[in-house]
Amino acid sequence: MMEKLVIQPFKRSPRGRVSLPGSKSITNRALMLAALASGNTIIHNPVVSDDSEYFIKSLQKLGFRVDTDRHDQIFVEGLAGKIPTNNADLYVGNAGTAARFLSGLICLGNGKFRVDGNKRMRERPIGDLVEALRGLGARIVGSENKGMICPPIEIQAEGLKGGRADISGKVSSQFLSALLMIGPYTALGIEIHVSDELNSKPYVDMTLKMMEKFGMKINQPEEHVFHVGTGSYVSPGEYVVEPDATAASYFLALPAFTGGSVFISGLQSNSIQGDVRFVEILKTMGLRIDESEAGITSSFDIEMKLKGLTVDLSDMPDTAQTLAVLAPFANEPVEIRGIASARVKESDRIGATCAELRKLGVKVEEFSDGMRIYPCSKLNPAEICTYDDHRMAMSFALIGTRIEGIVIQDPDCVNKTFPKFFETLDGLR
Repeated sequence: MMEKLVIQPFKRSPRGRVSLPGSKSITNRALMLAALASGNTIIHNPVVSDDSEYFIKSLQKLGFRVDTDRHDQIFVEGLAGKIPTNNADLYVGNAGTAARFLSGLICLGNGKFRVDGNKRMRERPIGDLVEALRGLGARIVGSENKGMICPPIEIQAEGLKGGRADISGKVSSQFLSALLMIGPYTALGIEIHVSDELNSKPYVDMTLKMMEKFGMKINQPEEHVFHVGTGSYVSPGEYVVEPDATAASYFLALPAFTGGSVFISGLQSNSIQGDVRFVEILKTMGLRIDESEAGITSSFDIEMKLKGLTVDLSDMPDTAQTLAVLAPFANEPVEIRGIASARVKESDRIGATCAELRKLGVKVEEFSDGMRIYPCSKLNPAEICTYDDHRMAMSFALIGTRIEGIVIQDPDCVNKTFPKFFETLDGLR
C-alpha cells in the first residue's frame, strides 16, 4: 500500500481516449435485481472495486451463486426472492450502497442477520430506512451513534408484510431505492410516500429504469408516491453496465487544468446516470463538449479563463468535489449548494473539501449545504488528506496536473470505485 503519491504536472496538453470502469451504482443495483430475479443473469462490464466486492461477497455469504471468474462478467443465479441462508454476518466496509440495499434484501428472508462496516460506516445514518422497514413488518434494530441510528444493523427476518412506508429523501436516495427493489416480494406490496424533498432523484430514476429491465414497472400516481405491486423479477439474461459517469467527471474536467481534449469512450448523454449532466456545468464554465454515438469529448484552451457560477447539485452531489477543484481557476466565485447529504458520505465532503482547499491558499466559505470558493491566482503546494474518501483523492489529483507540489495521502482509497484511476490519468500524459 502506498502512503503518499506525488502528482506530477502535465508537460503537454493531452489529446487522449479514456475507457472507464462500469458504474458502481448500476453494478450494485444489477447484482441486487439479478439475485432477486427468477433465472440467471450475466452482468457485462461491471466495476471491479472494493464496493462491488463487498456486495458480491455478502450475496455469496447469503447463499447466492455469484461467479466472478469470467472476464468482464459476473454470473448471478437468481432465486425469485428467496434468501438461501438463515444466518449471516455481513461486513461491507464503507460501502453505503451495500449496507442499505442488503439491509432491505435480508428482511425478505427468514433467520438472524447482521450488517456492519468500518468506523466511518458506523457513523453514517441509516435510521430512516430502519424505521421504514419496521413499518413494513421487519424486526430490525440499529446502533445509536451521536443521536443517530447507524450500523451495525441486526435483523430477525420473517419476511415482510408490506403496506405503507413513509421515508425521508433528505439523507440518501438509496433508502428509497432499497425499498423499491424489495417491494415485489412483500406479501401486500408497498406504497411508499417520500415525506420531504428527494435528494439525488436521478439515482431513484435509475433504480426504476433498471427494475423495468427486470420486468417490474412501478406505478407513480404522484411525484413523491410510489406503488410497488407484488410479483417477481425476471432476468433479462444479460445486462450491460454503462461506463461510470461520476468517474467520467474527473476526465471531462481534466482539460480545464491541462488544456487539450479527452474522449470518454462509450458514455452517452442519454445515460440513466444523472451525473452525466455534469457536462452541462462544464459547458457553462467554458469547456467545449462534443457528443457522438461513440462517446463524449471535452476540450479547453488553457489560455482561457473558466467562468464562475452558482449551482444546485442536489441531483448529483457526487460531482461536487470535481467542481470544487475547478473553482479556484475560475474568473468569479463558484457557489455549490444543495449537497447537505454530502456530509454523511464516505467523509464529511463539505468540511473535508473546504479544509483541503484552504491548505492550498484558497478562500472558501462553508455552508451547511455547500460552499463558496473564490478565485486564487497562486495555489500553494500541499499534502492532501483524503479522509479515506476516493472522491477526495481523485478530485484533488486534478490540481496536481497543473501545479507543482500536490501530494495525495492514502492514494489507495480510490480502490473503492476506481482502482486504476491514477494509471488511467498517467496514460494521458
